[in-house]
Amino acid sequence: MDWDTYDAALFDLDGVLTPTAEVHMRAWRELFVDFLTTRGLTDAPYTERDYFDHIDGKPRYDGVRSFLASRGVPLADGDPTDGPDVQTVCGLGNRKNAFFAAVLADEGVLPYPGSVALLDFLAERRTAVAVVSSSRNAPAVLEAAGLAERFELVVDGTVAAQEGLAGKPSGATYVYAAQQLGVPVERAVVFEDALSGVEAGRDGGFGLVVGVDRGVGVDRLTAAGADIVVADLAELVGDGTASSTAEPRP
Repeated sequence: MDWDTYDAALFDLDGVLTPTAEVHMRAWRELFVDFLTTRGLTDAPYTERDYFDHIDGKPRYDGVRSFLASRGVPLADGDPTDGPDVQTVCGLGNRKNAFFAAVLADEGVLPYPGSVALLDFLAERRTAVAVVSSSRNAPAVLEAAGLAERFELVVDGTVAAQEGLAGKPSGATYVYAAQQLGVPVERAVVFEDALSGVEAGRDGGFGLVVGVDRGVGVDRLTAAGADIVVADLAELVGDGTASSTAEPRP
């Protein structure tokens, strides 16, 4: 990978920099297994595939809507202030978030060593870096992982709401990050482990979209728009090579 071609690296957080995607998966599973069981909707139980197909990488309430739509379950949107026991889209989303926050507080989080290695490499090159996450928990996760000081810019779910930016798979949050860094999208790299995030990178017209395979699969990430796919970001340090799945965009 020729890093001289790029001036900025834009990272998703959960599953790319930190293994918190696993905590999110646990939270979503607990939420929807309980929801489907309580409603007697056990003919199509919640599975790990549901996370990757309907939830991964999306803003929280969009994930709830997408999963419910996959089961044909109508539910009022409610309001973001709804408590976790309220049977609305927002209430369910808030219940999931409460579980995630509790696990983060109890167990903490360590970043992926390979991701830290790439951040060190980019710091030496003085490449601009930013986090672009759908989660409103991004600042807390970065702080817990000891990564907060490494990023000059964090575009999370709160910023997206304040700026009126559409969530992933729209490329709006990534484009906004590149603009804030003063870097043209064609000179920026997007790093994503979620299909919706890879689609966002493609939608934004970025110079390179790197898929990080934490379980989605190389073929699916490639089909969603990843130019290359790696199992670990350490593969992109220095002269490291990635498993190329497509020609980089001109």
